[in-house]
Amino acid sequence: MHTADTASADWHQCRVTLPAPHNWIVLDLTVRAPDTWAQSVAEEHFTADVPAERCTAFAEDVLWYWNVARRQQALCAALHTPPDSGVVAFYSVRELSIPSESLRVDALRAEAERAEGPYFRPPDITEVELPLGAALRVHRLEPTAPESAGGSVLEGVAHYVLPRAHSTALECRLLWKGMGLGEELAKIADELAASVRLV
Repeated sequence: MHTADTASADWHQCRVTLPAPHNWIVLDLTVRAPDTWAQSVAEEHFTADVPAERCTAFAEDVLWYWNVARRQQALCAALHTPPDSGVVAFYSVRELSIPSESLRVDALRAEAERAEGPYFRPPDITEVELPLGAALRVHRLEPTAPESAGGSVLEGVAHYVLPRAHSTALECRLLWKGMGLGEELAKIADELAASVRLV
């Protein structure tokens, strides 16, 4: 998975290696007709005949995540969705606007520790070294609708990466709702973050 050219002065593409590529749909953030593209993706996703309503609902999910990625100005984004299943998780990489004097792991940690919840437990924050550079890994669980009894739990692992060869910061984040998948998807998030390259 990679981006189209960016406006960054010293790199042009963000590349991510997806584990088990057949379980992922790469979001084409350059398409001019995203609704048509999402419908086409949905039709290709199901190997068996499914009700038209299910295909339409899946296309709507894909389009919703596409819009989220576009709003976030993601460099690249993908959905973890094994064949014939729904969306399990959403992965995106975006460049963060951070003053050059704050491009330090301790500054990233201070920001993460100040972030307000509500969280179901204190976020798990650790410093890690990735092939791209130093990073802060943040694992959180939070309610999607804290004021409502009908909300669900959103879990995610974000890596805030400081590429050693470039003066920038990236957020590489995997989000999911399914309880009981945390350990497996957290490992996938770590694999994805370790694979990110700027070229």
